[in-house]
Parts: sequence; C-alpha cells; structure tokens
Amino acid sequence: MQIYRILVAFTLIIGLYSCQNNPEFELKSPEKIQINKKLNLSISSKDKNLKVTYFLDDKEIGNTQNISLDISNAKLGKHVVKVVVGEFDDTTSKETTITFLNTQKPKVYKYKVINSFPHDRESFTQGLEFYKNELYEGTGQRGKSVLRKVDLKTGNVLLEQALASKYFGEGITIFNNKVYQLTWQSKIGFIYDVNTFKTLSTFPFKQSNEGWGLTHNDTHLIKSDGTERIWFLNPETGAEESYIEAYTNNRRVENLNELEYIDGKIYANVWTKNAIAIINPKNGAVEAIVNMKGLANQLDNKTVVNSSDKVLNGIAYNSITKKLYVTGKNWDKIFEIEIVK
Repeated sequence: MQIYRILVAFTLIIGLYSCQNNPEFELKSPEKIQINKKLNLSISSKDKNLKVTYFLDDKEIGNTQNISLDISNAKLGKHVVKVVVGEFDDTTSKETTITFLNTQKPKVYKYKVINSFPHDRESFTQGLEFYKNELYEGTGQRGKSVLRKVDLKTGNVLLEQALASKYFGEGITIFNNKVYQLTWQSKIGFIYDVNTFKTLSTFPFKQSNEGWGLTHNDTHLIKSDGTERIWFLNPETGAEESYIEAYTNNRRVENLNELEYIDGKIYANVWTKNAIAIINPKNGAVEAIVNMKGLANQLDNKTVVNSSDKVLNGIAYNSITKKLYVTGKNWDKIFEIEIVK
C-alpha cells in the first residue's frame, strides 16, 4: 500500500509539472491579406525561448517566433496557418484561417453586339462550345437534358443525344475528340465520341460539390461547382487534381457557372448575374468583369428578362474565327459580341 501511495504521488507531481510547462501563447495573424503584402506571423508568450514551427496548408514555412512570408505567388482564397510550439511528443498547436486577396479590384468591361442568330427557346443552356468551327450545346432539366450539335446560322439541330431522365445535364467541353458532359447532382460525367455522340465511358467527381460549368486548357478539364472554386480534372480519369478559388481584392466570387477558356484566361458566367468574370487560372484572381446588363432586352421573348432562372448562361469562343458568342437559358437568340475594354 505504501508503494502504491508513492506511485500515485509521483504521478500527480509529474502531471502538475507537465501542466506548468504547457506553454501559454497566442497566435497573431491577419484574417485577410492582399498578396502583394508580406504575411507576418508571430506568437505572444512570456517565454521567449519557445521552439516554434509555422505551417501554411501543412507545409512548413518557418521556425522563429516572428516570421514574414512572401505570398505574391500564392493562390487566392482560404489558407490554414498552424503554429506548433514545443518539440518531440511535448507540443501544443493552434491554427487559424487566412483569406488571400487579389491586389487590385477587377476592371469593368462593356460589350457590343455584332450579330445575332436563332436559338431554341426550349433549350435550357448549360454548356456552349465551338469545336473545329462547329457549335455544340449541352442542356439541362430532368427529362429534357441533351447533348447536341447545332447549325449556328439556322439554329437547326444536326445531331443529338438525350440523357436518361434521372440526370440533369450541365456543362460540356470537347477535348481530344471526346465530348465531356457534367450532370448537376449525380456526381457523374459522361464521355462521348465527338462524331457520333456514342457514349464511351463515364467519370465520377468526388471532391467538388456539384457539376456546373466545364471547359479545358491544354492539359486538364476545368470545372465549376457553383461555389467560388474552379477544379482542374485529369481528362483520362476525371480525378480532381487541384483547384483555385475566385477572389477580387476584397471578396470571393461564387456561383460560378458556365466556363470558357480563352487566350489563357477562364471566362465564367455568374449564376443569376448579368456578368462574366474573367479569372486568372494560376491563382484565381478575378481580373475583370464584363457587364452584360441589357443583353436580354434584345430577345424577342421579353418575358425572359424578369425570369429568375432563364438567365445569361453560355459562352463559346470560336478559336478559328476569333469570335465570341453568348446566350442564356431558354433564350431565343445567340449573340456574337465584342468585349469593349
């Protein structure tokens, strides 16, 4: 019994000693910062001899109590900063989230209508794309979702493939002679032969919220999911390999929808807004906004103007003619436009 009491007392002493040596400190960091500024991190503690290690998104960035970090090449959006105090198995950590912002507010551009062409009013446009000088469209709504090739000048459907009624079709893009088409909430995309629309395979998307817009660069499919995030997908597997977050100099830009990749930039419709965001694919910076206000007034069907869902959605760039086209959900026209900077 005496030995037991001694062991208990010894354990209590060790526990008290450990509690007394558990350092008290405060992590000091900004909540938001523009990436042209240095990210300064520090801890506040009475003990000036603490061993400190900082991490940014799980990558070690410094081991002094005060650090100043160059973030000019960082991606915009939310980042997790963590500080670990102590060493070996005797450590205490704290973390916080910091939002990286662009350095300049977006430029605001206007547009000029060059021409207009007929568009199927029953087409709930989700994706619009030119490939080898031919126009392709993906539409939505369960039981009405299709993939089609369309004659631009007449609006006639040249080839069409319907989705099963359980699927709500979303954005499309064409890469290496294959058509990729997203679905909204089914976490699956379809791959078709571009010449026949025969279904070749499917691909899942597991990390992103939903399927909204789709485009591609030279190496990856580029996908929006209705948030501020834009994902980069492996075209062979559909795996979401990385993402950017769209931010201006003071806030995020969410509800990103239909996408188009034009001359190294991502053009994105903003759901329910008469606007197209022009986004830097390297860091997510919203570099410009194209104010599309008033375009719907040029439709023959004026009831669309005040509709909550029959909104601007559809961006197609013809790389051969260097012409840009836009339309909307259930709009009766496709417009060739010129962006006025």
